[in-house]
Amino acid sequence: MSNNFFKKEAETASLDSIRNHQLEKLKLITNHVYSSNAAYKKLFDAKGVHPKDIKTLDDIVKLPFTNKDAFRESYPINLCCVEKNQLAEMHMSSGSTGTPVVMPYTLADIGQWADCMARCYYMAGAEKGDTVQITPSFGLFNGGFGMYHGARAAELFIVPTGAGNTQRQIKLAKDFKTKVLTGVVSYGIRIMEVMEEMKEKLPDLKIGIFGAEIFSESIRKKIEAGLGIETFDIYGMTETGGVGTLGMDCCARSGIHIWEDHYYIEVLDKETNKPVQDGQFGELTITSLTRQALPVIRFRTGDLSKIISREKCSCGRTHVRIAPITGRVDDMLIVKGVNFFPRQVEQALLQIPGVGSNYQIIMEEIDGVQDVRINVEADSSVTGYTVEKVLKETLGFSPKGDVFPIGGLPRQEGKAQRVFYKK
Repeated sequence: MSNNFFKKEAETASLDSIRNHQLEKLKLITNHVYSSNAAYKKLFDAKGVHPKDIKTLDDIVKLPFTNKDAFRESYPINLCCVEKNQLAEMHMSSGSTGTPVVMPYTLADIGQWADCMARCYYMAGAEKGDTVQITPSFGLFNGGFGMYHGARAAELFIVPTGAGNTQRQIKLAKDFKTKVLTGVVSYGIRIMEVMEEMKEKLPDLKIGIFGAEIFSESIRKKIEAGLGIETFDIYGMTETGGVGTLGMDCCARSGIHIWEDHYYIEVLDKETNKPVQDGQFGELTITSLTRQALPVIRFRTGDLSKIISREKCSCGRTHVRIAPITGRVDDMLIVKGVNFFPRQVEQALLQIPGVGSNYQIIMEEIDGVQDVRINVEADSSVTGYTVEKVLKETLGFSPKGDVFPIGGLPRQEGKAQRVFYKK
């Protein structure tokens, strides 16, 4: 187990020290957004709350919620809390479902991002001078730059490949003795497949840091076995400042550490908006405590998780641990009166020997009735009957679908699309 720390004092601070720090920062950040941005002030006023009303951490429930709609309605940067001449960089979501979410950064914000990401690298076992290969794209999407900023802070040797050209990725990893590979989860699978086709091995590769997609235990085991590495589930989103800002799991495999000196989390019941008990699933809600340009206040992430532990981890870190993201509030699918999440389908399929990692969940509307078709790749030993039987045991009904040979379904070099809608 890695005992590497990027900032040991912060990562192993006592609970009392963390809570005192959070309260101090919460008071500062609420005053900052209220006094700096008219849209935020309007939200506070509508809720009947003023920054001076925040006297304890429990008072956070007095603050208004924000969500993606608030970002989209304020496009491009009307929620920004600093002057334009203080901005150094920006990134944004893909905007595939409408107006994109834009995150502006001051230099201090980039430093905060780099600090959080560097902690993740060290927590995974990286050391100064290790080669890190960054496969997320360098552009408006935050993945490549986030990995880059953190690697610079951690003093790693960077191979900034960006996305695509998988054969070249493998050659560069071999030539430059890449130890740490970063990317989206599905691209880890793609690299595995191409390595097998090329009959290549990467003996120096030891660590995989993957994010941006649901990372099931089945997929984790598949990637680890295929690449011979230890994998880590990294967490962060555009609204919190990018990849790695929220945290990552450690070698103990006992949950994702959230960097509590930078973020305050709540796990809420979606219907009542009240906190659930530790150990119960709910919607993860984030307040950023140290960001300048666009801090989020009680941001409804839509991600489903639960608090696993607030106790000190065996890795030595004291920051709260949450369960890996099981899905999103709005990802739930309903077919024939049954509620299920794409993650459940993946976990069921990967229990079947011979089934590949690529699959499609196609939601169909036939005569106004919602139905689902699940297509999967598998070798010749797997029958449609076997797939249907396993899915029925998991989902409670028998979906339609077909079994394709390995490589028979479309692939994406970046973030995989699993759910499709057809009318």
